Amino acid sequence: MTPETDQAVEHGTVVNEMGQDDSPELAGLYEDFESAHLIPLWTQIDDLMPMHPRPKAVPHVWRWSALYPLAQRAGDLVPVGRGGERRAIALANPGLPGRAYTTPTLWTAIQYLGPKETAPEHRHSQNAFRFVVEGEGVWTVVDGDPVRMSRGDFLLTPGWHFHGHHNETDQPMAWIDGLDIPFSHYADVGFFEFGSDRVTDDATPNFSRSERLWGHPGLRPLSGLQNTVSSPIGAYRWEHTDAALTEQLLLEDEGRPATVEQGHAAVRYVNPTTGGDVMPTIRAEFHRLRAGTATPARREVGSCVFQVFEGRGHVVLEGTEHSLDKGDLFVVPSWVSWSLRAETPFDLFRFSDAPIMERLHFNRTHLEGAPQ
Repeated sequence: MTPETDQAVEHGTVVNEMGQDDSPELAGLYEDFESAHLIPLWTQIDDLMPMHPRPKAVPHVWRWSALYPLAQRAGDLVPVGRGGERRAIALANPGLPGRAYTTPTLWTAIQYLGPKETAPEHRHSQNAFRFVVEGEGVWTVVDGDPVRMSRGDFLLTPGWHFHGHHNETDQPMAWIDGLDIPFSHYADVGFFEFGSDRVTDDATPNFSRSERLWGHPGLRPLSGLQNTVSSPIGAYRWEHTDAALTEQLLLEDEGRPATVEQGHAAVRYVNPTTGGDVMPTIRAEFHRLRAGTATPARREVGSCVFQVFEGRGHVVLEGTEHSLDKGDLFVVPSWVSWSLRAETPFDLFRFSDAPIMERLHFNRTHLEGAPQ
């Protein structure tokens, strides 16, 4: 190796010594490669096999104070109906221009439904969920089962389930949608089918049939012993999430091992038939930090999105600190350093592509300061 090569290796790159000849013969070879729809590896290896992930997606923060008024304006100007299907406004990562993608695997949007409006039913291969940071009065109907949507609720629409939404109040409501649209698009696995122009059941029960059957902690109905790919629970209610986080911190006060780190309670939403993730491509969690708690900086393979549910705090993304308030969302692309710091009691919802990374054995986490 040359001194230049040695120096390049120290800085994490390798000088490519292949194909350095600028002869007419080599130029002709490359022209013939192009004509035959061929690309030699030695000209691409830095992009295809980097020393560590180099995501095109970038860290970014979206402010709820800006998102909600824009959704309101869309509500005044854009009707809900066939063709567009949903008044959903995607959070487009600035590093992925031309695509309505938050990361290469995850799609996030604010969806807005006006008073007395109905979003028609359809189904698609892509897995979807909804998380409600504020408001109530909308029911999402999943395969004919009406599911109430209320503040703090996490609601599932697994792939290929018919679903629509109806607002029974005189007030609008907004929430966030999360889907695996980018991953499904790149993998060419998508199917779509229209359903009813209305909803197949416009009832407004407090609890869906899926909750009445499956929503009892630690209890599984004997009528449902077959494992399911996605969770059969239509809604994970805020009162259960809040209680679980509260008890973790109370146990910590008692000196019991209950939190993931000091002052940091967290839960994962799970499929009760398997104990695994709620859907095959999406992981969902909820985190609660005591005021003054700071998490260590870490890097993870795979990407995630957070939304602040309550409280104020900060996130440090690749060395840049951002203040956060209720409703704000931020994205952490693959292998981007991130950490949290709470000013007040700080509640955050998080979803990620971790099930994909783990099943493919690409998952890796590094706490900064720890050995590689």
